[in-house]
Amino acid sequence: EAQARRAAAAEQRRAHPADGPWSRGLSERCITFGVPRLQAAYSSVFQIVQSPNAVVFVMETIHDARIIPLDGTPHLPPGIPQWDGNSRGHWEGDTLVVDTTGFSPQSDMMGSSSGLHLVERFTRIAPEKVRGSVAVDDTSTGTRPWTFSMPLTKNNNEPLMPYECHGGNCGLR
Repeated sequence: EAQARRAAAAEQRRAHPADGPWSRGLSERCITFGVPRLQAAYSSVFQIVQSPNAVVFVMETIHDARIIPLDGTPHLPPGIPQWDGNSRGHWEGDTLVVDTTGFSPQSDMMGSSSGLHLVERFTRIAPEKVRGSVAVDDTSTGTRPWTFSMPLTKNNNEPLMPYECHGGNCGLR
């Protein structure tokens, strides 16, 4: 059923690509670039801020701020979907583990469904390096779970810059 809905939505976007802003993707509408953040290109700079009860990933692009509670609170009920899912974190030794469920049906991480489940792990492996890995599980869109990893490098010389998402974007007009 989920695959049929996605196919119908994709066909609708192909047949009517400019009916309105809802016809465009979330990133083009400056809502979010999604979770997990897969691109490593222009404006992929982010900052990690930690307090005793939360970790916040502040993204340069669209100024996303992903707040990850660390206080043991449960995930939101399934009837309250979020664009970037509902994340909860905890520490396993020196590894931050982030469990994310509750994605909106309009979210689209590589064709995912609202049943997408992510488990991210972030481990400092050197003073300037963090190993990030993501386990992706969405059996309604894939045959089995899969995992990828990405190195994150600290760069004190790369501040977050102003990001004007629609500056000069004629596509939506």
